[in-house]
Amino acid sequence: MAKKKAKRRKKVAPASRGLEPAQVGAADAPANVAALAKKVEADGGAVIGSYRDPLGGNWQLVVALPIDRVEPTPFQRNLSEAHLKRLVGRIDQVGRFLDPIIAVRRDDGVYWTPNGNHRLHALRELGARSIVALLVPEAELAYKILALNTEKAHNLREKAMEVIRMARDLAANAPGTEQDYEAVFEEAPLLTLGVCYEKNGRFSGGVYWPVLMRIDEFLGSKLPKALEIREERAARLIELDEAVVAAVAKLKARGFESPYLKNFVVARINFLRFQRGATAEFDPTLDKLIAAAKKLDAGKVNAAQLATAGGAPGDE
Repeated sequence: MAKKKAKRRKKVAPASRGLEPAQVGAADAPANVAALAKKVEADGGAVIGSYRDPLGGNWQLVVALPIDRVEPTPFQRNLSEAHLKRLVGRIDQVGRFLDPIIAVRRDDGVYWTPNGNHRLHALRELGARSIVALLVPEAELAYKILALNTEKAHNLREKAMEVIRMARDLAANAPGTEQDYEAVFEEAPLLTLGVCYEKNGRFSGGVYWPVLMRIDEFLGSKLPKALEIREERAARLIELDEAVVAAVAKLKARGFESPYLKNFVVARINFLRFQRGATAEFDPTLDKLIAAAKKLDAGKVNAAQLATAGGAPGDE
């Protein structure tokens, strides 16, 4: 497996990129944006204005949409009741909705928001009739959810679940290769872990992340076939987890108690950690790790060794 070179972002001189303030809204909107504005009005919405974003110069609309026409993308993370409750209270306290959602229009007249699920539900709970949105003409923006969702930080489980849901949706509607969607999925291991989390919502994905980053990469297969391979990889990872859980049970039987026992076992069997920058093939690596976990001798582990374990606990 070839090692991917990290891309360094070039330094940009201050105020050297994008549009001047007068250019942001000075020109007439192009035909496709004007057509989108008419569809918004036909859907019962109102166009507040149009402008070009100051960085890339891309056109978008500021609109007020009927709230019952807006839905979250079906592949994003689940609603957090605690976050929703806080948001409802804050918006009601301020008495203003000051953070427009981002939306794209689907052919059926439904508006998808890739980053406004909690704000949308908050307004619904407050009884709002409409919601203000930045409407983007390019519908594919709905799949760039991880980069856009800023209202609540993702944990690993949420990221992985969103990525696998997007992959399944894209496989049914636009089945390119997995590699075609690298910018959308961000990290290949998220796809494998997404399948694991579908099968077990409390899967300890963070424990295996350092290994997966060395052995899991985007596939050249079309998405439907790639998803079959992800199912197989997830099954192997779950098999490894079962072997690790058995090793942890041996340590507990000897009296060891720590939230980092899984981390300790995985670090102990992970032969790649001694090879700086090394990568390896997925299946052969899993074979070695599973075998090592099954052979782990709890009698040779002492408290001093365990004290060096760290990182996220097994259950995230």
